[in-house]
Amino acid sequence: MKNKILLIIIGLIIAIVTPSNAVNAKQKRNDNLDEVVLEDVLQQEEAQNAPQAVSVSQESSEKSLKEKLQDVYHLEVERYDKPTYLLENVLTHKFDENSIWDRTQLWAGYNGDIGLQFTEAGVNSEHTTNHYDINTINVGYDGFLKNNNGDFRIMINISPYSERNVIQNLFADMYIATNKIPHHRLLVGHSRPPVGMEGAYGPFVLPFIARSQISRNFGTVRKLGARISGDYSLLGYDFGVYSSDTYFQEFFPGAEFIGRVDLKPLGKTDGKYGKLLIGGSMDAGHRDNNFCVVGAHVQYEYKRFMANFEWAQANGYNGPSSFSTDKHASGFYATVGYMLTKKLQILARYDEFDPNREIANNNQREYSVGLNYFIKGQGLRLILNYVFCQNDAAKDSHRIMLGTQILI
Repeated sequence: MKNKILLIIIGLIIAIVTPSNAVNAKQKRNDNLDEVVLEDVLQQEEAQNAPQAVSVSQESSEKSLKEKLQDVYHLEVERYDKPTYLLENVLTHKFDENSIWDRTQLWAGYNGDIGLQFTEAGVNSEHTTNHYDINTINVGYDGFLKNNNGDFRIMINISPYSERNVIQNLFADMYIATNKIPHHRLLVGHSRPPVGMEGAYGPFVLPFIARSQISRNFGTVRKLGARISGDYSLLGYDFGVYSSDTYFQEFFPGAEFIGRVDLKPLGKTDGKYGKLLIGGSMDAGHRDNNFCVVGAHVQYEYKRFMANFEWAQANGYNGPSSFSTDKHASGFYATVGYMLTKKLQILARYDEFDPNREIANNNQREYSVGLNYFIKGQGLRLILNYVFCQNDAAKDSHRIMLGTQILI
């Protein structure tokens, strides 16, 4: 019965959105052309966030609705570190040989949760931690030139946010980019710069429902600017100059430099000893005041095991709060994860944040454990997180979150 219900739901979606000239076969995705890679193509871990389509043999004839349903239903995704768009085969348009365009793709993604927070006094609806803005609804349109010469992205954010108006909240990624220079990528427009490691991740590849505290405060923003990134076997980098504005609130309140460098000591071992990334980042500029954030990170993956560590210190920062602050803050987190099966992952994290180093006894610590069940990779994922929030200057609290992620 559950199989029939799933087929019916997929059938209704395809019947509504299927264009007459839809591509019949899965198009091979270039790992350098996803949201996260487009924003941070250098880093080994960011390259892992590019969309991965399951390859299927091309057929010259139009597939029937039944065959399309069967393709989605029987889709098996072995990798969980790349977004998989369930209807990519349906919503991708392939151009003929005479066109300079290779393909365009329409896609949408949802990531959200229902949660319960409680303290010793009982259930509490007020947030005792910062920036728990979880729900994400994105709709995007991507275009790619032939031979991977260039691409563009237009992505809108439909998630409501009361502190910003509709226009400020609506537009997310809007950029054009070229890959003509070997090992390099030039991008101009509105994108997510690499403020830290996890701060540069797109929302659909995060291990937990919520980002770490330093990422929620210092990073996870989009800015208008120009950037160049390079990717080599042992080295990666990303440097850009941006307007310090966020969410289209001001024309040009100041300039901002954001850069990141990563070393890949195991880059020439073909994964025999796993993948190791060691790097650092800087975000400096002026908005309402001068600010500078420096950070360091380490990430290691070996077979089913993963671990990462990130530290950051800010003398003022220009994060997602819609304004810059001159507070001296710092924090770090450490995460470990293990794939129990090909679909089930267990995670644990320790996360500490000091919102103002000039004030004593105000640290915020989060102890998190989580389960990810990848039904169709990141294309269809169930998430269960438990977080114990220990606050020096506020009540301790517990948070249980049940989330889901759907990419079409």
